[in-house]
Amino acid sequence: MDAERPATAKRAVRRRPAFTLRRRLLIVIAALVVLVSAVVGLVSVAVLQTQLVARLDGQLAQVTERAGRALDDPGGPLPIPPEGAAVLLRVPGQPVGTIAALVSDETILKGGSIDEDGDIDAPSTDALRALASVPTDRHPVTVTLGDLGDYRAVAAPTNGGYSFVVALPMTDVEATTAQLAGTVAVVAIAGLAIALGLGAVTVRRALAPLGEVTETATLVSEMPLAQGDVDMPARVAVEDERTEVGQLGNAFNRMLGHVSSALSAREQSERKVRRFVADASHELRTPLASIRGYAELTRLHGGELPPDVVHAIGRIESESLRMTELVEDLLLLARLDEGRELRRDPVDLSTLVRDTVGDAQVAAPGHDWRVAMPEEPVTVTGDGARLHQVLANLLANARAHTPDGTKVVVRLTRVPASGVVAHPFARITITDDGPGIDPELRDTLFERFARGDASRSRRAGSTGLGLAIVRAVVEAHHGSVSVQSEPGETTFTVDLPL
Repeated sequence: MDAERPATAKRAVRRRPAFTLRRRLLIVIAALVVLVSAVVGLVSVAVLQTQLVARLDGQLAQVTERAGRALDDPGGPLPIPPEGAAVLLRVPGQPVGTIAALVSDETILKGGSIDEDGDIDAPSTDALRALASVPTDRHPVTVTLGDLGDYRAVAAPTNGGYSFVVALPMTDVEATTAQLAGTVAVVAIAGLAIALGLGAVTVRRALAPLGEVTETATLVSEMPLAQGDVDMPARVAVEDERTEVGQLGNAFNRMLGHVSSALSAREQSERKVRRFVADASHELRTPLASIRGYAELTRLHGGELPPDVVHAIGRIESESLRMTELVEDLLLLARLDEGRELRRDPVDLSTLVRDTVGDAQVAAPGHDWRVAMPEEPVTVTGDGARLHQVLANLLANARAHTPDGTKVVVRLTRVPASGVVAHPFARITITDDGPGIDPELRDTLFERFARGDASRSRRAGSTGLGLAIVRAVVEAHHGSVSVQSEPGETTFTVDLPL
């Protein structure tokens, strides 16, 4: 199961967030292009429309002047001409589309317009009503003449007590303005597409070192830095050290170099310590055996010895035996730390569990020992002697830290492969209903020289290496060991690949 966790973590790391730096930069580029295009387009359309309206107003002024001359009579008040507004439109030079009307007290007296053929047509009632509302101040205004659209109109008074209105269509102005707006929109869209394309390429190239930093950091996060000689990955390539990304790459490379140097120094120091412990343990075996031999020889001496001497010799034998066990445990841990290969033989866990539980039952008859295992043998590949030591240490731990009458259940099961578990494995659980483990000791329970005497032990004398050996041997078999504990139930779980 543990083998599946790095792959899941790797997929989680590589999952893209909703807004990456690359996307944010592209969004900013697109927003700037849209904003600049909108400002340029609006200003251009507004300036062009102003110029076109000004030119149209100039034409309207000429139309108004010609219409005024047609009605001008220096002899006195001018009566309404019988031709009506046609007299204003038939003046030479009046452009096609011109609309004219005679107005008295906002009432249309006469009105007409010049069509494409040069004939005079009668505008609609809505158009004439809109013309009647134009103020007679000779200032051009924009009016909407119903279905005819927008016009620029000017109203001027006459000597006859009425006023006349002339108007020119804004069709050309609106068409030219709309054409410019469409051109600006098309150019803006094309510019946006080009900017996004070039921006994407530029941003991708500029941020490529960040991708290398991410991949390298992911590789480092998946490396077993806590143990062994770690080969750090290659450094990130930096093209330009003057850029922010280049500075980040250099800083990351310096950090990798520092970490690599620190790990190498630590590994060398640990190798020296392991070599020292292994050499010292190996060298201590001979004098310890000699001490035990001389103590036994003295105790077996035919002469009568004082009681205190007999007691001292017995203590020498017991302490030398305890120290021999400690030296053997240290030597085993040192060899496992050095990565020495264990034996790779088929091991019947069913027989191993049955034998170790039987030994524990003989050593602690006051406990209630129970075994649960499948009928078919469960076989793994490994070192039978070391796996026997694992079970013996766990059972000894349950025996030493629980009172008489405690029920200890040892279960052996086979866990098949599934969608969550990539490979099948054997699971051994040792559960007791004792007082439990102090939560403060739970995190360091498998450390070396970790003792639980202050919390749940009934008697002292533990070296604190039993569970450390359990973890080292299980991990050397590519397995895992864990513990869960609460008052009334403590479970040690050992998983070994089949």
